[in-house]
Amino acid sequence: MNIRTRFAPSPTGQVHIGNLRTALFNWLFARNQGGAFLLRVEDTDRERSTPDAVQAVLDALDWLGLEFDEPPLYQSKRLDAHLTATEELLSRGLAYRADKGNTGQGEATLLKMPDRSLTFSDEIRGTLSKQPGDVQDLVIVRSNGTPVFHLANVLDDIEMGITHVIRGDDHIENTYRHVALYLALDAPLPCFAHLPMIVNAQGKPYSKRDGDAYVGDFRANGFLPEVLFNYLALLGWSAGDDVEVMDRATLVEKFLLSRVQTSPARMDLQKLLWMNGEYLRAMGSEVFAAACRDVLSDADALSGVDEKYISRVVSLMQERVKLLPDIVEKTRYFFTADFPFDEKAVRKRLQKPDALEGLAALRGRFADVEDWSELALEETLRNLAEERGVGAGKLVHPVRVAVSGLSEGPGLFEMLVVLGKETVLTRVDSALKEYGPDIHSDPSDL
Repeated sequence: MNIRTRFAPSPTGQVHIGNLRTALFNWLFARNQGGAFLLRVEDTDRERSTPDAVQAVLDALDWLGLEFDEPPLYQSKRLDAHLTATEELLSRGLAYRADKGNTGQGEATLLKMPDRSLTFSDEIRGTLSKQPGDVQDLVIVRSNGTPVFHLANVLDDIEMGITHVIRGDDHIENTYRHVALYLALDAPLPCFAHLPMIVNAQGKPYSKRDGDAYVGDFRANGFLPEVLFNYLALLGWSAGDDVEVMDRATLVEKFLLSRVQTSPARMDLQKLLWMNGEYLRAMGSEVFAAACRDVLSDADALSGVDEKYISRVVSLMQERVKLLPDIVEKTRYFFTADFPFDEKAVRKRLQKPDALEGLAALRGRFADVEDWSELALEETLRNLAEERGVGAGKLVHPVRVAVSGLSEGPGLFEMLVVLGKETVLTRVDSALKEYGPDIHSDPSDL
């Protein structure tokens, strides 16, 4: 069998990750089976299916690398074919016209449900069936003459030669109706596979209220496309082992519909963030540096900065960022003396008598260091801590806050070397001057 799958969005706005996950599973299955992945744009809602909405779908697929194998089919161009098929069903006595609901607005066209069970085999859920009489006659053309989703969907799948209909499990009830349409149209049933719903922590359908929900959100916030690709593949599917970080080729190789779960898939933004960090850490250093330069340049952080210095800074951060845009705030103090101080870090690490006394003493020792290296700086700090009878952290934390404004970051001694001796001494002096006259201790920070 020549496998053919499709993604059939109704472009009415932004692309939800649930829809994109459906596209991804169709793409993965087609690629695993050596088949074709197609796109059908169900754009019959002329008010909402704007060119911008259609472009949003195309951009989302392109960003995630879900290339389709044939030109897209636009459902709005198939109206005549839909109505011709309706007339044939009427002529064969398989459909009829009626003023459904006695609205007085005209007659709709309805498909007669067959006097037999409606059964299909689901690749994920097994055999599903409805008994005769459990499904009511189906409106297939509205009283205003426009085909409904069900008729257009089935006719277009037949026209495109779709062999596998892979979609969300919210369509299961629709599938019984579609089985009746396939029977009436004398067309062979495709294979069906219904994917589990994506839910939030409370088990409810995942939406914008729960956090980022549209493809554009994730893109704007700095998630890598390969990360979203990897993560969405795991929402409702497992490779059968404990491996979660997988490249595209591995996912294609391992993807089987039989390993799609039936229970809802919970969206976990913290796990997605962790995965993005894993991908950034695994990047080649030059690729990571180039990506950081782009982000920093967009933020106007690199004006007049030496390229070698930039490389030294970003190399410190590759193990410490989970989203590329974070690089701007996490490295601001490397590029300017006008950086904000974390108020809690100041209270906890600087505004205490012993912290400032230790910082002043360390400043004096650092001024005497000729070999401004990690080894020399660490030895100097630890020697002073031993002399003062305190742990090294009593000196590490104050100097970090004094020179960066932050309570965490790259290794202290690496950071001090990159900043340089003159900058470090100047910033420590400024911190001592700024916070020394107003020494106090907040009991909550003890």
